[in-house]
Amino acid sequence: MKLYYSPGACSLSPHIVAREAGVALELEKVDLASKRTEAGEDFRAINPKGYVPAMRLDDGTLLTEGPAIVQYLVDQKPGSGLSPQRYKLAEWLGFLNSEVHKVWGGLWNPKAERAPILEKLEPRLVFLDETLRKKPYLAGERFTAADAYLFTLLNWAQWTQVDLSRFPALAQYAERVRQRPKVQEALRAEGLVQ
Repeated sequence: MKLYYSPGACSLSPHIVAREAGVALELEKVDLASKRTEAGEDFRAINPKGYVPAMRLDDGTLLTEGPAIVQYLVDQKPGSGLSPQRYKLAEWLGFLNSEVHKVWGGLWNPKAERAPILEKLEPRLVFLDETLRKKPYLAGERFTAADAYLFTLLNWAQWTQVDLSRFPALAQYAERVRQRPKVQEALRAEGLVQ
């Protein structure tokens, strides 16, 4: 399988999940500005949506959208513990995708007015902070595919100037996840840490 990614983008989530589950992936970096892959291919010819993540399965099928890709990956290794209860995982992935990712994504636009975006993002971060005060991971005691996604989103704080210090449980959670060996592997592979 081949994962098309851009360093630090939402494609980091399936990258982490694959490493945590022990699923071997070939990686191909995509320049999102030029829409070219590291091998020089037109990424729009691979994924007409024009964004990452995209994953080419062994049978040639292209799978897109982070929540679908991570669910596929955990299904490849059901014993990994990355999906403790399928519907709870789907619930968390849906919330993170529609309520956090889509809102936070607006901060990448340099022309966007930050105040309304932050106003909408804040209650979602408060909810996550309160959730993570009660347990180490979103689903409880075990790291899941949803945690890989939330970590990816929280990692954006450094580039979008979102102050996580106002959310101490979230900040501690992000640091705890960052220290996981497979997360470190993924960050190194994407050139995000030394």
